[in-house]
Amino acid sequence: MKDDYVILGRISGVHGVQGWVKVYVETRERDVMLRFSPWYLRVTGGWESHRLLDGRVQGKGVVVARLEGIEDRDRAKSLIGVEIAVRREQLPKPKRGEYYWVDLEGLKVVNLEGVELGTVSHLFETGANDVLVVTDGERERWIPFTKDAVKKVDLAAHEICVDWDADF
Repeated sequence: MKDDYVILGRISGVHGVQGWVKVYVETRERDVMLRFSPWYLRVTGGWESHRLLDGRVQGKGVVVARLEGIEDRDRAKSLIGVEIAVRREQLPKPKRGEYYWVDLEGLKVVNLEGVELGTVSHLFETGANDVLVVTDGERERWIPFTKDAVKKVDLAAHEICVDWDADF
């Protein structure tokens, strides 16, 4: 299994003078981060735990939050760019056939003919569907994460089988 911590966002700025931070959220639903406490900040030397004291979505999807131990603007400003994570056990188990993107990253991708297409470097959403970005060192393929294209995800074998032409 992947790292015990799952990145949900990063501190992108400060809000006010009392230590509130602005958060760039990497989840589909912006407010999802506000459901978890504590948050873990990746600082020099490892992960630092901070209890979420208050937070809200403000404006067009911007999340602002107040964390225990961050009492002023200067301390908040020193954390700009720091990743925010939760521990894996804080997350709900995905439903059957659903996956956390972080669990798909790094998996080998092979097609129905057994041709290895590369590994998943990352995913992105288009509105219509999510897309696997698969790289083999020389080329990059964008494979839609749909039932038509993705035939099997085997996390234990670290492999995804796709119905995708190797020349495409």
